[in-house]
Amino acid sequence: MTAPDRSPPRYKSDLIYGLDDRPHFSAAIFAALQHVLASFVGIISPTLIFGGVLGLESELPYLISMALFVSGLGTFVQARRLGPIGSGLLCVQGTSFSFISVLLSAGFMVKGRGGSTDDILSTIFGICFVAAFIEMFLSQFIGKLRKLITPVVTGTIITLMGLSLIKVAVTDMAGGYGASDLGAASNLGLAALVLLTIVVLNRFNHPMLRLGSIVIGLTLGFVVAWMLGRVDLAALPEVPLVSVPVPFKYGFSFDLIAFIPLAVIFLISPLEAAGDLTANSMISQQPVKGPLYIKRIKSGLLADGFNSAVAAVFNSLPMVTFAQNNGVIQLTGVASRYVAYFIAGLLVLLGLFPVIGAVLQLMPKPVLGGATLIMFGTVAVAGIKILAEAGLHRRNVLIVAISLGMGLGVAAVPEVLRELPKALHNIFESPITVGAFCAILLNIFLPEEFLELEEDEFDPEAATLKVMQDPDMSGKANS
Repeated sequence: MTAPDRSPPRYKSDLIYGLDDRPHFSAAIFAALQHVLASFVGIISPTLIFGGVLGLESELPYLISMALFVSGLGTFVQARRLGPIGSGLLCVQGTSFSFISVLLSAGFMVKGRGGSTDDILSTIFGICFVAAFIEMFLSQFIGKLRKLITPVVTGTIITLMGLSLIKVAVTDMAGGYGASDLGAASNLGLAALVLLTIVVLNRFNHPMLRLGSIVIGLTLGFVVAWMLGRVDLAALPEVPLVSVPVPFKYGFSFDLIAFIPLAVIFLISPLEAAGDLTANSMISQQPVKGPLYIKRIKSGLLADGFNSAVAAVFNSLPMVTFAQNNGVIQLTGVASRYVAYFIAGLLVLLGLFPVIGAVLQLMPKPVLGGATLIMFGTVAVAGIKILAEAGLHRRNVLIVAISLGMGLGVAAVPEVLRELPKALHNIFESPITVGAFCAILLNIFLPEEFLELEEDEFDPEAATLKVMQDPDMSGKANS
């Protein structure tokens, strides 16, 4: 009998299998299946939306297959550790919505120049490959990065990312760009069905219903659209039985103008990943301070960057550490990193069969728009939540107001940049780039003590509450 562990618990969690335990096969495969189910939609949705919005339907089966394939590779690297790369935790890697807005902007830029599908994808994966090295480099300086990219900067950028995509979602709800029946009642009805389904499922406390609300909503919308004759299964493209991963299948191109906004996002993504890795460490009953913890964070962020570079090589969007799988660890009580090997194997197998992506590409735009409106809106709300937690005193309000105003202003009135040199025009036509630069520069220029809210300053809300609670004052008011 082994001696009981008398060390104080680091996190309230009843683990059946700890980080370095080896579950038997049936337990490992069952836990792995739950992780795959929890992350499957998150892995394929960004690619599905990215390809659908840019009109890359012909390549969607392959792109979705590669997203699953690379997620499997990344999950293995993160858990197994290759030298200094990998946290050694049960961390599932997958594509992220954080990058969609800037990648869509880059794709539309190339498309606007008359670029072909190969031109769009070669540029997207080219800039993703180069940008991944930013995160790999910054992973070793995460402490210093936190001083530059503060919560007010991160919250502003994330809010802008979500708001800039709302127009895309609403356009899809109406039928999609260039649709002959744009705004038709049938289009809006399908979008409303998906949106309401997701909302209703989120009223339930059952975790699997909430986790699966998006895929259930999309599936229901797809079935209804098929019953209405909006889905032609005969148009299902012929795809090979197995997808063969081909490095840089569409070529390799680099565009500096498209790269700059993406580089900004790669500046803040390590901060989000560090939070997810910290939560995973806590749930797995691992230290959240000290040398081992710091090593895990640096190695985990290095793996995020490395996996994003590998993803670009194999024609997939950048990789991040998924947060939702931390909840699965709590539900199952299985934190063993060896389970990640089974997860990786399942994801790779799913990625080798392109028929999954071939079916998903037939998704009508209104069905997709009903789900993406919530997703993109959620991104904006996440940014607002970060801003609220950072504190909306006068300094931060000034930073947020100017940054959002500049970013959204450029999006609403692009003619304001008409007189700028072409190079600067191309850089600042992205609202995210404009807002991010404003937020970072203002955060540096305005010191923390500047315009801080003093305790003795007049607070109208607090003053009103005080009057309402003062019996003498309330008596006077009622007399």
